[in-house]
Amino acid sequence: MESRKEEHIVMLPFMAQGHLIPFLALANQIQRRYGFKITIATTPFNLRYLSTTISKNSTSSQIHLFELPFNSCDYGLPPNTENTEALPLSQIANLFHSSTSLELPFRGLIQDISVRDGSPPLCIISDVFMGWASEVAKSCGTVNITFTTGGAYGTAAYVSLWQHLPHRGRDKDEFNLPGFPDSCTFHITHLHHFLRVADGTDYWSIFFQPQIGHSLKSFGWLCNTVEEIEPFGLDVLRRYTKLPVWCIGPLLPPCMLSLKSSRVIGQHTGREPGISPEKCLEWLDLHGEKSVLYISFGSQNTISPSQMMALAMGLEDSKKPFVWVIRPPFGFNLRGEFKSEWLPPGFEERMGSNNQGLVVHGWAPQLEILCHKSTAAFLSHCGWNSIMESLSQGVPIIGWPLAAEQGYNAKMLVEEMGVCVEITRGVESSISREEVREVIERVMGGGHKAEEMKKKAGEIGELIRAALSEEGSLKGSSHRAMDDFVSALLTNKQGLA
Repeated sequence: MESRKEEHIVMLPFMAQGHLIPFLALANQIQRRYGFKITIATTPFNLRYLSTTISKNSTSSQIHLFELPFNSCDYGLPPNTENTEALPLSQIANLFHSSTSLELPFRGLIQDISVRDGSPPLCIISDVFMGWASEVAKSCGTVNITFTTGGAYGTAAYVSLWQHLPHRGRDKDEFNLPGFPDSCTFHITHLHHFLRVADGTDYWSIFFQPQIGHSLKSFGWLCNTVEEIEPFGLDVLRRYTKLPVWCIGPLLPPCMLSLKSSRVIGQHTGREPGISPEKCLEWLDLHGEKSVLYISFGSQNTISPSQMMALAMGLEDSKKPFVWVIRPPFGFNLRGEFKSEWLPPGFEERMGSNNQGLVVHGWAPQLEILCHKSTAAFLSHCGWNSIMESLSQGVPIIGWPLAAEQGYNAKMLVEEMGVCVEITRGVESSISREEVREVIERVMGGGHKAEEMKKKAGEIGELIRAALSEEGSLKGSSHRAMDDFVSALLTNKQGLA
């Protein structure tokens, strides 16, 4: 496609790591492929994070950052708090509501760009939670594109659940979901606690319902998935939104799409890991191919003290080698000191002395671990970024969903893809060491179920690489979708001229 360097796209991510990272990856891809100027607008703390990441991982001079003024104390948040990662669950709703205060300065940015450039931006790409951007785009003479950083199935379920609350007033734990066929039933345990008790007048509903409604009025949606791996979810999402949906994902570092390597791949997100990538890889090199279980619950999730104890005991009983990214359990400060009483006596010492387990406090180099030949499976919270990183490497998943759309992602991985066994859901469930050991053995033990999951995960990994291929004259489906998206924008602009 012919480059149009004069075009300008403005991006508006939500204030969370799992949203900022895909937005920056999308900005890099658009700028590299089409030469457009990109402006990402966000709050001061998140802007500093993006600036640091850009300086480390991007050579583009056409990605600009614009600071939207924000004072967390005005919204009942701790000082200098601008990201879900820094907040306990009880205060995250305040952050969501505070994001609507960005509308006025963001509108000013779009108006200033329109004056300076002589025309409005080609489009605004906003997070699904920043639905108010659709009204800003309309009033400023451009269009808004909703970007869902999740997958199609999980997004469709999340949107439909918040809009309709179909589980309310039912005496059964199972229910149907508008937009999904009647044969597809959901369970109350798929829902996070805040959604489970929502009634349309609660603090969470008051935010989500109008913002999702505004996002459904956008010009179209971008989805961080691959057309070929989510046919059912995409059909549901397209029918539900009644809008174009372009599958332009997954937005992974290019180095993850090469063959597995035991070397450091060097793509990081600006955090300081609890162990150096080199030391982590040295430990993985000690273990055989497809023998190690990787365990991580994402950037802001953790499990309860009793669950943590059961997981530790089950891991030790399984005799399988593992890398466990661990933080204080639910109900404690995630950034506080980790207490030895949360694990069996002597657990870390035993695991270290016999090389069965590598316990990493804080952060681990996840991409390097998933790309290593020793990694066999991923015990995950089923956040979409982690899912795509895992499946791109053909690594099957043990699902332990904890929040957001993770329960629906896990359901899809089990029922539609066949690459996952769900171990439990949430932080309130009880789980035993025997259950932990049994699931680990089922997924990693070499039986029929393990081989089937490994085979299906490998096939999905091949589909992901094919969708993102740029070799020769044949572009992968995600690149074609990006071209179609840009063509639709340019055609729309010509129609408005």
